[in-house]
Amino acid sequence: MKRIVADPTKCMACRACELACALAHADTDDFIEAIYEQRAKPRIYIESAGGLAVPLQCRHCEDAPCVRVCPSGALLRLSQNEPVQVDQERCIGCAFCVEVCPFGVIMLRECSAEGNSGGKKAVIKCDLCAARQAKGLQPACVAACPVGALALEEIEQGAKRIRATAARAIVGDMTQTEDQS
Repeated sequence: MKRIVADPTKCMACRACELACALAHADTDDFIEAIYEQRAKPRIYIESAGGLAVPLQCRHCEDAPCVRVCPSGALLRLSQNEPVQVDQERCIGCAFCVEVCPFGVIMLRECSAEGNSGGKKAVIKCDLCAARQAKGLQPACVAACPVGALALEEIEQGAKRIRATAARAIVGDMTQTEDQS
């Protein structure tokens, strides 16, 4: 399964990912209409932590607590290798999923589904831009990031990259210690 991974050391908090995400999930390609008229909302959020800008979005947890607590079945995963999806028609707006999300990235918003009589709320969350990926495109946030702070990668690929980075840091620490002796 693929996930969006973020490198907070590269993120400059420009929020291009948030804008691209909101536009990708709007009913129009017109930026002004999407943001100001449709009030499109992103599914990725930039949070400040320890002097870094940290992009956060759904991690599509293997044993997703949001799916387990959803009483209407609105949050679901079609297979173990698929992202957690939201069926807004089934969502009853109870917000149990919002409360159990360990990353705080599921939001309750006014639903934009057709036939909405105004006021129905449903959850929104990252869907890994499944529609874009089906067309061979990167998720909107990844494609929009001007500094490459976001990447879509297989979980094992990410683990391998992290191990290599950790190994380089250890070797660097060892050589610095030797140089100081």
